Amino acid sequence: MIEELRQRLRALQKTTGLAPGAAEAQEAIVPFGIEALDDALGGGLARGALHEISAPGEAHLAAATGFALGLASGARNLLWIAEDMALTENGAPYGPGLDLFTLAPERLLTAAVAHKRDLLWAMEEALRCRALGAVIGELRGGTLDAVAVRRLSLAAGTSGALALLLRAQPADDASTAATRWIVGAAPAAEQTPFGPGAPRFAANLIRNRRGPLGSWILEWRDQDERFILATPAQPVAAPARHRPRQKVA
Repeated sequence: MIEELRQRLRALQKTTGLAPGAAEAQEAIVPFGIEALDDALGGGLARGALHEISAPGEAHLAAATGFALGLASGARNLLWIAEDMALTENGAPYGPGLDLFTLAPERLLTAAVAHKRDLLWAMEEALRCRALGAVIGELRGGTLDAVAVRRLSLAAGTSGALALLLRAQPADDASTAATRWIVGAAPAAEQTPFGPGAPRFAANLIRNRRGPLGSWILEWRDQDERFILATPAQPVAAPARHRPRQKVA
């Protein structure tokens, strides 16, 4: 598996025409376009950095996955690495779901590994491939080796790629990640005549190397290929007009 992954990465780098040492042309910071969120992050989400995304529980793993895909949607090519157990319990990436986040199949590579240590190694190797814009590593649980996580951060900084660790539950282990998120599902927008409303995410920023933390309800707009702040799920009543007090008999 390891040698096969190496060969696929070499082939990808060759077909994209990127010479060794030439980083993929992309901004170092990608703004959300949401003022409060961008202010907290120092302008936007940092590329060339590691970010952790955890679901608050198994029931919210699909939402955390969708949030990760939204962050990675602008990458030229994406590698998704998952543990075998994660694929057994959660399944492989679903085509229509990828379409929602405007991720064409030809831009996605997938790999499966038996153990967590293999996943961390494969992520590090992939992050050094300058033909990849983002790498997602899907973990089932447990703590992470601090040295291995540090190596992921360094590898992402070398290539300028976006490194995302997707975890099935929140963790309290030490991390060198630029940000750490807990993301769950939020009530979706009202259903449209064409189907369900846009997906919404309860995004909680619990670690931020820039400092500020916060919580937001975000909605994915596939037309614009970005997150927006969600509007209230129910209409908000207008303020009552001023009425002179009436005496009660």
